[in-house]
Amino acid sequence: MPPYEGPDHGNLDLSVTRLIDAPVATVWNIATQRMEEYFCPRPWRVEVVEHDWRAGGRSALVMHGPDGEHMPQEGVFLEVTPPSGNATARFVFTDSLGPGWKPQGPFMVGIMEFADEGGRTRYTGTARHWSAEACEQHKAMGFEQGWGIVAAQLAAIAEAEVQPA
Repeated sequence: MPPYEGPDHGNLDLSVTRLIDAPVATVWNIATQRMEEYFCPRPWRVEVVEHDWRAGGRSALVMHGPDGEHMPQEGVFLEVTPPSGNATARFVFTDSLGPGWKPQGPFMVGIMEFADEGGRTRYTGTARHWSAEACEQHKAMGFEQGWGIVAAQLAAIAEAEVQPA
């Protein structure tokens, strides 16, 4: 019997990808330890409140806008797979659960993947939405441009890290 895959809700994923000229371990370390430096398109900035880097761990941050905007993001990590051998490293988070596994109004599941491509890193950021409305809302918010800028900021930091002095 084939594995259960659930109902087909259509394609509710939005995704960006970028080839980063740095090894996976370098990109992973920056992505998980230096989020304040890349995770929001400037002039926005992010403040990490808590990141418990394990499945079930808390993911809490606040995005701050240039005009005083304050957008808290509370959720949990569903998967944290650091680099190991040839396997794709990734972390997966959602805003559908808060601390203590309390359900809350869901918007998306975020998937950040880091795959080796000949010593460089294929970064893919995906937002998987619960509904077509949420997916369309995220598109209208500027998903492609915003997540593309975030990928470029991550790449710039990682590539500068591996450049010879």
